[in-house]
Amino acid sequence: MNNSKNNNSELLKAQAHIWNHIFNFINSMSLKCAVELGIPDIINSHGKPITISELSSALSIHPTKSHCLPRLMRLLIHSGFFALSKTKEQQEEGYVLTNSSQLLLKDNPFSIIPYLQAMLDPVFTKPWNFTSSWFQNDVPSPFEAVHGKALWDYAGCDPKINDLFNNCMDSETRLITSVLINQGKEVFDGLNSVVDVGGGIGTVAKAIAEAFPHIECTVLDLPHVVAGHRDTDNLKYVAGDMFEAVPPADAILIKSTLHDWSDEDCLKILQQCKSAIEERKGGKVIIIDMVIENQKEDNVATETQLFFDMLMMVLVTGKERNEKEWAKLFSAAGFSGYKIVPILGLRSIIEVYP
Repeated sequence: MNNSKNNNSELLKAQAHIWNHIFNFINSMSLKCAVELGIPDIINSHGKPITISELSSALSIHPTKSHCLPRLMRLLIHSGFFALSKTKEQQEEGYVLTNSSQLLLKDNPFSIIPYLQAMLDPVFTKPWNFTSSWFQNDVPSPFEAVHGKALWDYAGCDPKINDLFNNCMDSETRLITSVLINQGKEVFDGLNSVVDVGGGIGTVAKAIAEAFPHIECTVLDLPHVVAGHRDTDNLKYVAGDMFEAVPPADAILIKSTLHDWSDEDCLKILQQCKSAIEERKGGKVIIIDMVIENQKEDNVATETQLFFDMLMMVLVTGKERNEKEWAKLFSAAGFSGYKIVPILGLRSIIEVYP
């Protein structure tokens, strides 16, 4: 009898575990709802904990929906995006921001709103519904199976998605760049020129150019990505294809790009990067990307890295790599050594030497 009770208890736990994962998307969509309503900015501008009635009024919530707002906020509190607090003068608790929701403010220079808007756009979420059929068919990615084009080609033909994706990458780059410039600036010691391969609209290169005026910075990306961006004193944009050629420089910077590509394609990119620094004394390739399985003590960080690995599988043809996989790539591309500096949260700086 006891065994039966224990077994039933375990089955109920298993059921709850499955339900939790079935409904995980509700966290994402509830967060998207809060951002679209402007809840973080309204709480921030209130100047003190905002009560549910004050929040409802500020949001112009329809009277028939007023009883639903506390339910949305209850989930977002549970997920760590908001908290309840009150001042000495207040009789009722009100909502306040947390560190996470600070990154959801529109005027925060490190705002991650564009990333949320892109990754939860139907163009990017629809391919997940076709992942199982993709496994059984010879198509490069679920994204291509759904949209008929690789992500890069799709963005090149759709200005809205191109802007959405570029803004997405720009937003996720700003915080990383700030940490890189302030805590990892020694990586730029002795350099007079840097080429940012796949540099998008130039967020990283601009920051390097401003922080180190003596460094000549170049952004290399596809024509539709760099179109309309103007050169400055020590920053220029070059339209090109990293598979065909990379401009020569003391260092080649490649951020959040190699994880988009298969090992075979990464090998081609790395070989182009190596050719670009071969004539430079002290030349190196600076990679900013994830090194998975390096944060096993942090379950949330590990899970997020695994999410990114699946994201690369569904949207493009790449993957996140552990140190052994990175080392194998570097060796195959003809590099002599590398150094990993894990100071960028989920990502690391990887210096690779010819």
